[in-house]
Amino acid sequence: MVTGGGLTAAGGWRSARPDFLVPQKPLALIFRAKLRDELKNAGLFPQLDPRVWKKRWVVDCEPVGTGSAAFKYLAPYIFRVALSNHRLVKLQDGKVTFEYKDSATEQIRFCTVSAPEFIRRFLQHVLPDRFVKVRYYGLLAPRHRHLLEQARQLLAADGPQPPADKNWQAAIPKQPGTTREPLRCPHCGHPLALLGPLKPRGRSP
Repeated sequence: MVTGGGLTAAGGWRSARPDFLVPQKPLALIFRAKLRDELKNAGLFPQLDPRVWKKRWVVDCEPVGTGSAAFKYLAPYIFRVALSNHRLVKLQDGKVTFEYKDSATEQIRFCTVSAPEFIRRFLQHVLPDRFVKVRYYGLLAPRHRHLLEQARQLLAADGPQPPADKNWQAAIPKQPGTTREPLRCPHCGHPLALLGPLKPRGRSP
């Protein structure tokens, strides 16, 4: 997961095109090469069929609009299982029937497969141990939090300005220990006030 833009050498912000981030073909070559190097370092390279490296690799890289749209798209993949219980229709004679939505017609359809085939498909969506579903790069990487804060300030400065009425400013508490302009809402332009940290919650099933 990467941002649709980045900081320039002069400390400004440069946005990516709304319909383009990075070219997919070179990205596929880079991803294949990095994976090959990691397999060699782990001593697993000889176990793979050599024909794998001669095939064209495909990476799915596409813009998803705003950050809120990205989270809405990713949330079902991150916090839900591949197939919830309510989509299971029946188990009969060693076969499983489940419902799914046709992406082309948006209609609900049904699929019946053998129990081993159903388990095989389901396990394709289960990550191996120590793997994560989302990786953060660039400004979103943990070691670049200071740069991310700088980018947020630049984006807030370029966003909508607050209304002419100044009466609401008295209700916003000053941020102690800083003279920096507070972050503003991208919709109304008002400053964002920190109410407190969110308490950690256990992961639900």
